[in-house]
Amino acid sequence: MADFGAGSGAYALAMARRVGSTGRVYAIDVQKELLARLAREAKASDLEARLPLGSLASRIVNIEVIWSDLERAGGSTLADQLVDFVLMANLLFQVTAKYSLALEAKRILKPDGRLAVIDWQDSFGGLGPPAPQVIRPEEAKKIMVQAGFRFLKDFPAGDHHYGLMFVLSS
Repeated sequence: MADFGAGSGAYALAMARRVGSTGRVYAIDVQKELLARLAREAKASDLEARLPLGSLASRIVNIEVIWSDLERAGGSTLADQLVDFVLMANLLFQVTAKYSLALEAKRILKPDGRLAVIDWQDSFGGLGPPAPQVIRPEEAKKIMVQAGFRFLKDFPAGDHHYGLMFVLSS
């Protein structure tokens, strides 16, 4: 899994618990200080994987932090078709090269890989991004479809966010 714009790592840590000892989460962000905090939290957390027969594996840290600019081609630094899932949470409103970002997700996803986009529904009087920076769901769908994704469904993402699920078109 890849967490594009991982920030402080709430989603990356949750995904690491989900994939367990056999998976890997790539937490990618342009802010070094947030990645450093995420790395410290991952090492200090109790990430454990349940093995068959209910035994516990030793503590695992299966998050790799990557400092990079996702708005450029190859920005994730990951290999082509490496991951099954990419998450873009609260990221679209922050980047200018939205289409390039979508193409980078497409490049690293395996065939039939999934992309989840979570972003702000509105500005909410300063709680979210400034109103001109809010990316509406219709615009996010258009960008992802143009990049080669097929829209699957909306999903609940909280009171102030929308969630969109895509699959890489074959």
